[in-house]
Amino acid sequence: MKIFFCGIFFTSLALSCSLLPAQAQTIAQQLPEQVKKLLKTNKIPDSALSLVMLPLNGNGTPTLFNADISVSPASTMKLVTTYAALELLGPTYQWKTEFYTDGSLKNGILNGNLYLKGGGDPKLNMEKLWLLLRDLRANGVHQVNGDLVLDHSYFITPELVAFDDDGNDTNQPFLVMPDSLLVNLKSLRFVVRNDGGRVNVAVEPPIESIRIDNQMQALKAAKCPAVPEVRFNPVPTANDVTITVTGKLPEGCSSQTYLALLDHQHYAAGAVRAIWKELGGTIRGGDRTGPIPKNTRLLARAFSPDLVEIIRDINKYSNNTMARQLFLSIGARFRSKVDANDALAAQRAIRSWLAKKSINASRLVMDNGSGLSREERISAREMATLLQAAWHSPYSAEFISSMPLAAMDGTMRKRLNNTAVVGKAHIKTGTLNNVRAIAGYSQDSNGNNWVVVAILNHAQPWGASSILDQVLISLYNSAR
Repeated sequence: MKIFFCGIFFTSLALSCSLLPAQAQTIAQQLPEQVKKLLKTNKIPDSALSLVMLPLNGNGTPTLFNADISVSPASTMKLVTTYAALELLGPTYQWKTEFYTDGSLKNGILNGNLYLKGGGDPKLNMEKLWLLLRDLRANGVHQVNGDLVLDHSYFITPELVAFDDDGNDTNQPFLVMPDSLLVNLKSLRFVVRNDGGRVNVAVEPPIESIRIDNQMQALKAAKCPAVPEVRFNPVPTANDVTITVTGKLPEGCSSQTYLALLDHQHYAAGAVRAIWKELGGTIRGGDRTGPIPKNTRLLARAFSPDLVEIIRDINKYSNNTMARQLFLSIGARFRSKVDANDALAAQRAIRSWLAKKSINASRLVMDNGSGLSREERISAREMATLLQAAWHSPYSAEFISSMPLAAMDGTMRKRLNNTAVVGKAHIKTGTLNNVRAIAGYSQDSNGNNWVVVAILNHAQPWGASSILDQVLISLYNSAR
């Protein structure tokens, strides 16, 4: 049987692709022995693992095992989104966030409404928002007599379904949905500290609608626990959220927790008001959402970091919300009349981009571009083909450096320590309840570079991380 691959034909006996060295004439279709042993030890069938290892230089023998099976890639799907963004948007692409007004400014008083227009910035954190509000002050605004109006219209957002992976806490920051005006990943930082026998609970940013019922118990001085006994029970009402904090904490100990409890509108408005108040400013009107009228003028503007920095955060730390923001940004940039929303526009743009690169991806299914989905699918061969193309891209250095380094940083920081692979693999990881995956680039003991894709789909993936780590170790040893 012949399968279209890299714009040419691949047979079970020979691999001929312009992205592979001419010396590669044979193909291994069996798993490395140590990988097979670990699968057997963990009672996982070989059929659960898809593996592709392709040499980018040197005389290595490619490995293809279950390469054409449609599988869930988990967060390795972020590699598709970030590579596409580099070539479709460009490495220096930036997002902008702006303040406008429809009123007049005199003696520091703005007689009119203050409009905050989001541009989809994935990294509009508290520091950037503070600088933007400082710029607003520097432009003469001290008091706003009108409303604070939030414009979320930049994205045409699809109907979003909350991801539920067997009972995830929906308040966890990694589940935050994308938004045109995403502020600080919509996260609240709770700091619980026992200083002097009294437990204090603080929240950042200090949004007024967040109310804390502190029921923590102070313990006498003791060794600080690795996991402090602190529990948060949020109860939302019409105008605020009350969080009851319970547990016990020894003197001199502290705990830090991140939660996403507010919707985008209330979080953004609350953060703006909190910072503006600290800067000595006032907003007398209320909060509402709506588009910016035509008769407004610009007061202040902030730009995001370049796309290169954004994809580094996405891939190094597997940030789902930022990946979804990026996916919708591709859609917003290439939106046409045929697209009902920016997710569909992004899917169309990425498929068109792949077709122009002669990459057949018939098994690719993109939902939100982050991998945090039960719908997204790809084959190991398709992922490997994409990584081959990225190796030859003008932006290959930027793409490769966005991935975690084995045993050194990101989601690979605690893996493969004390092995020969330390620092020799740039690997994106993926994890769902029934998925473990790695994809990226690694070296063998001769210093030759390889594309590596290993995706394991199984109901009980126990020991899967060690199995996938062994893939990289076996590849390193294969040149001996």
